Amino acid sequence: MAFVHRHSLNLSSQPRGILLHGKSENQLVFTVRCEISGADFFNDHEENSRKKTKKKKMKILIAGGGIGGLVYALAAKRSGFDFTVFEKDMTTARGEGRARGPIQLSSSGLNLLQSIDKDVTSAIIEASNLTSDAPNGIADGLTGQWLAEIDFRSPAKRKGIPVSKMICRVELQRILLNAVGEDNVMNKSKVVDFVSDSNKVTVFLENGEQYEGDVLVGADGLRSVVRSKLFGPNNEPKNSKYVCYTGVQECLPAYLPSSGYKFFLGYNKYLLAVDIGKGRMQWYALVKNPPVSSQGYKKMLLERYGDWCKEVTGMISRTEEETIIRRPIYDIDMMNTWGKGRVVLLGDAAHAMQPYLGQGSTMAIEDCYWLMVELQNVAKRHTVSGIPLHQLTLAFRRYEDRRKFRVTTIHTICRLIGDVGSHYKTYLFDTGPLQLFNVVSAAVSVKDPVSVITMKLFQLALPTIVDWVIANPEP
Repeated sequence: MAFVHRHSLNLSSQPRGILLHGKSENQLVFTVRCEISGADFFNDHEENSRKKTKKKKMKILIAGGGIGGLVYALAAKRSGFDFTVFEKDMTTARGEGRARGPIQLSSSGLNLLQSIDKDVTSAIIEASNLTSDAPNGIADGLTGQWLAEIDFRSPAKRKGIPVSKMICRVELQRILLNAVGEDNVMNKSKVVDFVSDSNKVTVFLENGEQYEGDVLVGADGLRSVVRSKLFGPNNEPKNSKYVCYTGVQECLPAYLPSSGYKFFLGYNKYLLAVDIGKGRMQWYALVKNPPVSSQGYKKMLLERYGDWCKEVTGMISRTEEETIIRRPIYDIDMMNTWGKGRVVLLGDAAHAMQPYLGQGSTMAIEDCYWLMVELQNVAKRHTVSGIPLHQLTLAFRRYEDRRKFRVTTIHTICRLIGDVGSHYKTYLFDTGPLQLFNVVSAAVSVKDPVSVITMKLFQLALPTIVDWVIANPEP
């Protein structure tokens, strides 16, 4: 069986076979200006680079050593390019400080990561937790009842790609850092400025050092300095008015929920509970315009979620106060372009989105793959010293064209969940016990019709949305 994808890339005029990692059963055939079928794209390029030792290698400077920056560095390494990663603080990757919780890696991201480095992907999968064997979906916060199921396994199984995983952020960064090589990552090296001209790009670090390269990749996250310097202050982070409080519940077997991924809905608040393995549940409480509390986050959350189901209140109450972390939720508006001159953005630096679909890291991995494909195509046609600036510009535009629709759609869905979902109500009104003729009657609760209709429509659309977001019908 073959999957055919048509994409206009500037490859050399001679057709050649390229086998993507891990595609022995379901080969991906790309019809471009030549036909690409078969073998390991990145390792093949690395082998060719070793054979051409006299040819100067493309030098890639990467601002940011988070997930996107490290994956792109890995792709550069497998492609045989010279590269350096500049990171202001690598303590997270080294396991120091407080982790920000697990990361969801969707099937589409893992599939492309296999094409970059199969061994690294296997190590990531081995260190991950599988949530797809347990019930997953959306539930009502008050009652705890399931509203819709999310099937992570079937979309991946149909396409023959890895099933979505959850992995500890620290562990993921450790694996990537070991694969990239710590010698290639400069710690305490924050990029604060750059100058790009027709021949090179020069980055300036906070400590006064400067470095030259052929391309600068801005993977420096939500508050990207590269983005601000490239496009000005008009693309600063937008406050969603939600604040995320997150903690880990260490569960005894009697208290361990049966779900793998359960997203509780409520009016102006949500709570996501994720099984992260080893008897632990990570929860994320997202509260709109939370009050300022001097008595600790836990007390405030128990008051805010006090009328919700015991599954939610139990998770919060069994979490130690000092382990709860507060983080406001931001995103940025989608931009018309992600690159200029010899500088280009990826991941949160290009399109930071709200966390409701858990796709931030997957979008960054997909960016890394397709941006590297474009730079490889340019490098094949030109010597490094002879790459015209306009060829890089065209490569960046092709990368953007390849990514814009998918990223914009997921970015929009995340904002809709935050805006529309915040109006979800279990009941239109809930009177509680009624006193009639000195007799207490049963409580009168009427379902909110708008929420009922919205959820019915959402249930109908959810399988298609999940299939497209999680597995991505295109390679």
